This record gives sequence, structure tokens and C-alpha cells, in this order.
Amino acid sequence: MMRRIARLWKGLRALVRYRRVQLALSIRMTVAALAALVLAQFLQLPLPLWAVLTAVIVTQMSVGRSLKATFDYLLGTLGGAIYGGAIGVFIPHSSEIALLAVLALAVAPLALFAAIKPRFAVAPITAIIVLLIPTMTQASPIASAFDRVIEVALGGVTGFVVSVLLLPANAHLLVIAAAARTLNQMARALIELLAGLTQGLDVDALHRIQDGIGQTLAQLNVVGAEAEHERSARLTAGPDTGPLLRTLLRLRHDLVMIGRAAVTPLPEAIRTRLEPPLTHAGVALADYLRASAAALLARRGPPSLDAVETALATYAAEIAVLRRDGLTRSLPGDAAESFFALGFALEQMHDNFKDLKRCVAVWAGLSKDAERSKSQSGIA
Repeated sequence: MMRRIARLWKGLRALVRYRRVQLALSIRMTVAALAALVLAQFLQLPLPLWAVLTAVIVTQMSVGRSLKATFDYLLGTLGGAIYGGAIGVFIPHSSEIALLAVLALAVAPLALFAAIKPRFAVAPITAIIVLLIPTMTQASPIASAFDRVIEVALGGVTGFVVSVLLLPANAHLLVIAAAARTLNQMARALIELLAGLTQGLDVDALHRIQDGIGQTLAQLNVVGAEAEHERSARLTAGPDTGPLLRTLLRLRHDLVMIGRAAVTPLPEAIRTRLEPPLTHAGVALADYLRASAAALLARRGPPSLDAVETALATYAAEIAVLRRDGLTRSLPGDAAESFFALGFALEQMHDNFKDLKRCVAVWAGLSKDAERSKSQSGIA
């Protein structure tokens, strides 16, 4: 019995560690909803529902996302309340037909504007509330608009404050986790793509590999934008996410070039000569990507590029021998294109690895320490 309880407790702790970000979000949402309801009742707002809903909506996975959601929601609410209130005041709508016409006049322009500017997505909903609530509560459109703005502002501020103070999730930490996932995924993809040069790779497998990396990068860009919101609002002192994201995007382009080359396998005579150095280079490159991911997560210095440079030098030496033996001159058009595209992609990847090394050093704080020590030595 005790062993079963211990096993259950161990599994529960593992689950909490694995889902700690999601659990923290659920706690923040719950506290934000309760706090918004208490404050709305204390201030005797007409409809506390909107304060509670707004608090839940703006409480997001990271502080940066909460900041953006709060600003967009307040902006959309203010715009919808002003427009809906103006329509309700200046256009009489005492009959049902007139109310339908006014509602259409309120919703159509705001819906079009929200489609063009997604941050105003809540504006049509606010205009509808402002127009229809007075028909149920006998309040004026101006009072209805004012109440909606106050309720939403209360909920937005409450949700944002809870996101900042209670178990805050820094978007920069999410960037590190997403970048590490991307690097590990690139490492797996690189091994598969290089194997395709000698064993063949069908188009469906190529699309699966590239689409997976594309989706991961898209998620990383979203989190990176949230981190920049935090930086611009002085909510964090983390490094600029731009260089890291651009480096990963360039590495993705290198993999695209290698993937295109892998669709056309190399001729037998060249394949047998290049397979050993190409396999060795693939292992070294993939290991460096994984080691960089681990370094980002641990916030430590970047790994050494020595193994990568040795493997690429061995591959380049074999290429030089193939050219000297005249094997590259007899390549057909598509094979020659793949052959030279592969060489260019590996050179580009080597350069991008140097940029990746600098990015890992920045996120580990080593560049800042180096600059500080340099300035101190200059002063001395």
C-alpha cells in the first residue's frame, strides 16, 4: 500500500513538473476571475460578467501575451463602445425594424474593420452589447457604453496584474524552450535529409520534415513577439530575441536546400565515396545542434565547433579528390545541381553555426560578462 502511494505521489510530482506552465496558467486564470468578480461587486458594476470574462481572456500563457491581449481588448472595447454609443444616440431605433437597421449599421463597419485589424476583434461585440443592453435594462446608450468600458477595463487590469504578480511566466523562458525544441527537431531532420542523398528520399517524407520545422518556427516567432512586448514594456531584461530567431530561420533555409538536393540521389560512383564523410559530417552537425539546444536550456556557454569544422574539412577534402579525379565533370544536370547545392548548403550552415554560437553565448550572459571585463581592463 505504501509503495503504491509512493508511486502515485512520484507520478503526480512528475506530472506537475511536466505541466507546470499549464498549471500556473490555470491558477492565474482562476485567481483573476475571482478577483475581478470581487472588485466588480465591490464597485457595484451593473454587469460583473464582463469584468470576469475580460480577466480570463487577457490572462495568457506569458506576461508578454497578457500585455498584448489586455491592450488589444481595451482598445477594441473602447472603439466599439464609442461607435456603438454614437449610433445608439444619434439614430433613433424605437421600433424593431429600426433596431435591426441600427444593429446592421453598427456591426457591418466594425466587422470589416476587425477583419482588417484583428486587434479590434472585440469591437463588434462591444457595439452589440452597447446597443442591446439598454433595451433590457432601460439604460441610455451612453451609460451602457460607459459601463462596458469600466467593466472591461477592470477585468483587463485585474487579469494583467495577476499575470505579472502570480506565478508569472516570462516569455523569454518560453523562447528558450521553443528554440531548443526547434534545434532538436532540426538535428533529427538533418540526419534524415543527409541519408536521403545516399539512400533516396521521397517527396512526401521531405514535406513532412520541412512542414514540421516550419510549424515549430511559427510557434517560436509568436513567443518571440511576446518576449519583445515584455522587453518594450520594461517587464524583463532578457536579450533581444531577433538574432536567435533569424539564425534559426537561416538554418531552416539550409535544411530546405539540403532537402531539395536529397530528392535526387547522387550517382553510385560519387555516393560510395561521399557516404562516409557525409555521414560523419551529419552526425557532427546534428550533435552540435543538440548541444546548442542543451546549452540554451541550461543557460551555459555554447559548445565547441571543432568537431563540426573537422568533419566539414574531411568532406571538403573528399570533394577535392572527386574533382581531381574528374568524377564531377560527368554528372548529369539534375545530379550536378544537387551536388553543388549540397556543398553550398553545408558552407552556409557552417557560417550560421557561428552565428548560433554567438546567440547561445548572448543568452547565457557570456557576451555581457565579456564586455564588462573588457571595459574594466580598459579602465585599469
